[in-house]
Amino acid sequence: MPRISGVDVPGKKRIVIALTYVYGVGLTTSKKILETAGIDESVRADDLSEEQLAKIRSVIDAGFKVEGDLRREVQSNIKRLKDLSTYRGQRHIRKLPCRGQRTHTNARTVKGRKRIAIAGKKQVVAK
Repeated sequence: MPRISGVDVPGKKRIVIALTYVYGVGLTTSKKILETAGIDESVRADDLSEEQLAKIRSVIDAGFKVEGDLRREVQSNIKRLKDLSTYRGQRHIRKLPCRGQRTHTNARTVKGRKRIAIAGKKQVVAK
């Protein structure tokens, strides 16, 4: 398992997919990184040489904010919204969806409520 940006990426997967295991790297970003590093997308992560891994690491360090830095930035943005007491900040404080989703029927995962079972009709037993 190669280690990139503090994350063990799966070795059996193609490198273009394996890079998406790093927080902040999606499929498009992964393709850009490999294009800049000059590495083929179809190569498995275990088959990469140390030089190729070093190239990938240097490209990520030079041009992308990933893992801890990105997580800190996102958290500081949310904290700023809360401190300014904006609408989105208030929704974060109350642990509700802040992007316009409905909350009457959905948003159970955000609200932390369990599902309410609705009993089906009981079948009448024929005599």
